[in-house]
Amino acid sequence: MFQRRQTRTMAEAAFTTLSLIYHQTVFKLRNAHRSALMGILMSISQTLIMIAIFMAVYYLIGIRSAPLRGDYVLFIISGVLCFMTLRGAVSAVSGSYSINTGLLKHEPLNPAVMICAAALSILYQKVITCIVVLGGYYLFFENYTIYQPLGVAKMLLMSWIVGCSIGFVFLGIQPWAPDLSKMLVLGYTRISIITSGKAFLANVMPNFLLPWFIWNPLFHLVDQSRGYMFINYTPHRTSLDYPIKVAIGLFGVGLLINFATRKYESLSWTAGR
Repeated sequence: MFQRRQTRTMAEAAFTTLSLIYHQTVFKLRNAHRSALMGILMSISQTLIMIAIFMAVYYLIGIRSAPLRGDYVLFIISGVLCFMTLRGAVSAVSGSYSINTGLLKHEPLNPAVMICAAALSILYQKVITCIVVLGGYYLFFENYTIYQPLGVAKMLLMSWIVGCSIGFVFLGIQPWAPDLSKMLVLGYTRISIITSGKAFLANVMPNFLLPWFIWNPLFHLVDQSRGYMFINYTPHRTSLDYPIKVAIGLFGVGLLINFATRKYESLSWTAGR
C-alpha cells in the first residue's frame, strides 16, 4: 500500500528536473493563450506597436534621423528589444508561482522548477520576437548590417538575466505584501520606459540629466547594445560591469528573501484575501 521512494543518482535527478522544467515551460507558453504560437504573435505585436509609437513621436516632434550615423529604425529597435525582454522577465519571474498554486501539490514539482520555467518561457518568446522583427525589417524594408551580432545577442541575454534577478526579488516580497509587490513591478516597468534611454543617446546626454538614467542597468544595456550594433558608435558613459554586478547582487538578495519566505510562508496568509 505504501510506496517507498527509491534513491536516485545525480544523473537521474538532473534528468527529471530538466524534464520538469521543459514541460512546465511548454505549459507556461500555452497557459495564457490557446497555443504557444499565439503567445509569440502577441509578443511580436507588442514590440511592433512600441516601435511604431516611438517612430510616430519622433516624427511629430520633427526628429527624422537617428542621433548617430546609422539606420533610424535600428536605433529604435535596439532599445525596444532590450526593454521588452527585461520587462517580460520581471513580470514572468515575479508572478511565476504562489504558495496556493495547485501544481505545487504534485511532487516532484517545486518552486525552483516553476521559476526556471517562467524565465525560460519569456526568453523563448523574446528570442523569436527579436529574430522575426530584425529579419522582417531586413527582408521587407532595408538591407542593413549589424556590426557585431553576437554582442547584440549578449546584451539581449543580459537584459533577460537582469530582469530575472529583479523579478526574483519581487517574488520574495509578494507573500509578505502582495499589493506592494505588484505596485513595485508596475512602478519599475513604468519608470524604465523613460530611464532606459531608448529614445536618447548616452554619449550626447547633458551631464545634469545623466544621474537620472545612470542608476538603471537597462540604460547601460541599451547603450552597450547600440555600441555592438553600429560600427561608428562607441559607448563612453556606460559599462557592462554595472548590470552584471546589479544582477549578481539582486539575485543574492532574492535568494535570501525567498529562503526566508519559504520558511515562514503559510496558506493561512492568503485566507483573508
